[in-house]
Amino acid sequence: MTVTSVGMTGALQGLAQVLENSRRPGAPDQQWRWGVRQRMAAVRDALAAESGTAREGAFAARELGLVRERDALLARLSALGPRVLEDPDVDAVRAQLHRLLVDISHHVQRQHDLTYDELQLDLGGSE
Repeated sequence: MTVTSVGMTGALQGLAQVLENSRRPGAPDQQWRWGVRQRMAAVRDALAAESGTAREGAFAARELGLVRERDALLARLSALGPRVLEDPDVDAVRAQLHRLLVDISHHVQRQHDLTYDELQLDLGGSE
C-alpha cells in the first residue's frame, strides 16, 4: 500500500496547523470552520489515493488490515465533517480531530513499515 508521502504529510500538517491556530478574536467563526473543512478534504483525498502493492501472503494480510484501517479512518473523517460546521462545542470537535490526526499518522507509519518489510524481502534482507 503506497501513498504519496509528500501529499499526505502536507495534508496532515495543513490540518494540524489550522487546528493549532486558535480562532482569532473577531474573526468569523464560520471562516475558521470552513478552513478546517478544506484541510480535512485534503487529508481525505490523500487517504483515498492509497493503493495496494503487497504480493506475498503475509504482506497481503497486513495490507488488508491497512485497507480496513484506512476505511475506518475515512469514516471517522466523514462523520466529523458536518460537526466541524455545525457543532457548537468547537473544542470537543478540535480534540477529536487531533486524535484522528494521531491515528492517521500511525496508519501512515504502518504503511511505511509494510513497504520497508517488502523491500527487505525483495533485496534478501536478514529476516
